[in-house]
Amino acid sequence: MKFQFRLAYYLFGLFLGGVFVMWFLKAKASDKGVEFCYLPNCRVLKDLRSKSLEIDSPAQKALDAKWVNLEDIRNSLRYGDVDFSKSNEAYRKGKIYVIEGKTSNNEEITITMVNYTNKVLLEKIEKK
Repeated sequence: MKFQFRLAYYLFGLFLGGVFVMWFLKAKASDKGVEFCYLPNCRVLKDLRSKSLEIDSPAQKALDAKWVNLEDIRNSLRYGDVDFSKSNEAYRKGKIYVIEGKTSNNEEITITMVNYTNKVLLEKIEKK
């Protein structure tokens, strides 16, 4: 058998095995209430969700304007994307994270949060 065919069979088997393992692990994890969260974006968002949230005055003004609400912030912390080029920098004895998400009206927003060891400070919310 030629090398090309052996390589193709190997890669196909590896792919099927990987799919089976991911499906099996995900099924077991969902029974126990555990998330499969190994990628950097997922890990940062999970860390931010796990801490108590404090709201700074500029963010409170945006929330009072009623174009964004706390449910939009929670959804952005679950399904949003962390902009790592602007994030993970030391800022006021914590680390700053910029998260891009959407409101319930499908408007794009940018959330700036400061991650401390025991809390998260919602610093500002901006429309894109």
